[in-house]
Amino acid sequence: MSAASRRELLQVADLRTRLHTGDAVVRAVDGLTFSIGRGETFALLGESGCGKSMTALSVMRLLPEAGQVAGGTVRLDGTDLLALPEVAMRGVRGRRVAMIFQEPGTSLNPVLTVGEQIMEVLDRHTPLRGDAARRRVIELLEQVGIPDPVRRVGEYPFHLSGGMKQRVMIATALAGEPDLLIADEPTTALDVTIQAQVLELIRSLQARTGMAILLITHDLGVVSEMAHRVAVMYAGEIVETASRERFFSSPAHPYSRKLFDSLPRQGKRGANLAVIRGAVPPLTREFGGCRFADRCDFAWDLCRGTVPPAVALEDGQTVRCHLYSEPRAESGGRRDQSRDEGEARRAEGPASGQRSAVSGQASAPSLAGSEAQLLKVAELKVHFPIHRGLFKRVVGQVMAVDGVSLGLAPGRTLALVGESGCGKTTVAKGILRLIPPTAGSVRFAGVDLAGLAPAELRVRRAEFQIIFQDPYASLNPRMRVVEIIEEGMTALGVGGSGTGRWQEVDRLLGQVGLPPEAKFRYPHEFSGGQRQRIAIARALAVNPKLLICDEPTSALDVSVQAQILNLLKELQERLGLAFLFITHNISVVEYLAHEVAVMYLGRIVEHGPVEEVLNRPKHPYTRALLSAVPVIDRETKREVIRLQGDLPSPANPPAGCHFHPRCPQAMTECREHYPGVTQLAPGQEVRCFLYGSGETTAS
Repeated sequence: MSAASRRELLQVADLRTRLHTGDAVVRAVDGLTFSIGRGETFALLGESGCGKSMTALSVMRLLPEAGQVAGGTVRLDGTDLLALPEVAMRGVRGRRVAMIFQEPGTSLNPVLTVGEQIMEVLDRHTPLRGDAARRRVIELLEQVGIPDPVRRVGEYPFHLSGGMKQRVMIATALAGEPDLLIADEPTTALDVTIQAQVLELIRSLQARTGMAILLITHDLGVVSEMAHRVAVMYAGEIVETASRERFFSSPAHPYSRKLFDSLPRQGKRGANLAVIRGAVPPLTREFGGCRFADRCDFAWDLCRGTVPPAVALEDGQTVRCHLYSEPRAESGGRRDQSRDEGEARRAEGPASGQRSAVSGQASAPSLAGSEAQLLKVAELKVHFPIHRGLFKRVVGQVMAVDGVSLGLAPGRTLALVGESGCGKTTVAKGILRLIPPTAGSVRFAGVDLAGLAPAELRVRRAEFQIIFQDPYASLNPRMRVVEIIEEGMTALGVGGSGTGRWQEVDRLLGQVGLPPEAKFRYPHEFSGGQRQRIAIARALAVNPKLLICDEPTSALDVSVQAQILNLLKELQERLGLAFLFITHNISVVEYLAHEVAVMYLGRIVEHGPVEEVLNRPKHPYTRALLSAVPVIDRETKREVIRLQGDLPSPANPPAGCHFHPRCPQAMTECREHYPGVTQLAPGQEVRCFLYGSGETTAS
């Protein structure tokens, strides 16, 4: 969008938001100025705690009780929203400005059905009533990819997966066709295929209505695909603003460049990712210099003693950094040196951070069928009975996992990828016997876990542990860190007792990069990345040989993700741990995994070395999955495959190949038989009739 054709819809000037917490006042937003044009997407980037969400809540006037807008103006089409009475503001929310919140589980009303919650918006802001309103609700649910929307209208939020709840939130926000949509991490809980559908939906609605979007995200790929302009926020203020093209070709601020350096990519497979040392400074103090100085690779005395001004660069780019301000006589030499270093780093460009095929790495051979396997899963099935009627008779089965076979050796990482609902987490729980398997075998170190009595299994549990996706939900909020870590040690008789066990807790905390004094604190006192480190320390406390990691970095900032991935890689190299890594982040798979298995509707459809599967995918579903991953370099030519429909129900899977209703290459035999395994390159196998019939099985 050119500057000449840009018509401003939202103007935020010197916005200052304060949070009054006891004796301290948190300067959550400290002098923010930006504007958004009609039909424009403005992306706000930054680490957790930098004030992005508080900015959105300030615009919406939805601050918590302790929050207060201390100054500035927020003008929507010339109207100052901060000056409106609350009764008038209620007419703005949902109709002129709508918001998609980051956590749909706490944003949806648990006692209202999905249809009732969307209907509220239509009742308030549109003339639609009765059957017309119901038809509009169903249409909105279809637009955001909810399967069987007629049935879902009458369901409650607890019936839905996390990704489905997020789609309901998006449908609710779009119901009033607002002038401005504030999207706070709108695709964090979504798979890449659904994310692609949702982003395409938002783009098409924007093109049709001229809606402006304030996009809050930490996903640089999403920013590249969606944004017209980008602002980088740090410690309550904007440190860089630029057009999308300028930002991705020449990021100026050292913090912006560090974000690109933290991305997993092909050249880093054998090395650690760059991390931003330290943490975002507390926002309870006044700043007398650059807020990033203590974490910056290029900081010098001027940075710590003088607040950097906003400097205008080329093509409308602005940056708050002394590297670009006029040199002072007493510090000019240091500035010039740092600027030269910065220019050299900028010359490298951020393109290496894009999602790209893995190449140039020696691929360890697949260990399928090897005697060196630590874990061997054969034809694992996990079915859940469907009960109906007064006497709760079993009338069917939900085939969540339907014949999965895989193997994993010590010191190796197998990535398990696929859409939500395909059975990835159920595979993990079935392996650990947190859910009883229906059929199949799970052999760990040669022992069939299915044949163990409960007491025998409890003893073996020390050898295999799981790290859950949400560390806040998996850590007991009433227990201190030392109690959380000790709990498993006590139950499994590990680590001695008394002082010796506390010393072991200190060692574990040091191993995951936390200080010993952290053991006396509660989970709510830590950031998301720190809580995930505590979850890892808890898993390591019983000396496991296998770690199952269920989306351990999906909700983390780019820089924190880099810390966790570095930690996991280091632990694997030092302790010889095996990882079963469940994720939808293909960049993480490229960086960390040795092998990858692609799962669809309870079955693995492709499996092989990560280089083969990601560089030369065979199964149509694998190709569609990879094509949906956002890329940073928009000039990269790639095949774009948009899957039609949604994942079928595992309670009623399609006949033949389960993927054939969505497959652009489906043939007659695909509708009649389930394909058997076809061996391709060494260690790579696929279930698809395009590569031979294999040994067909019943569907």
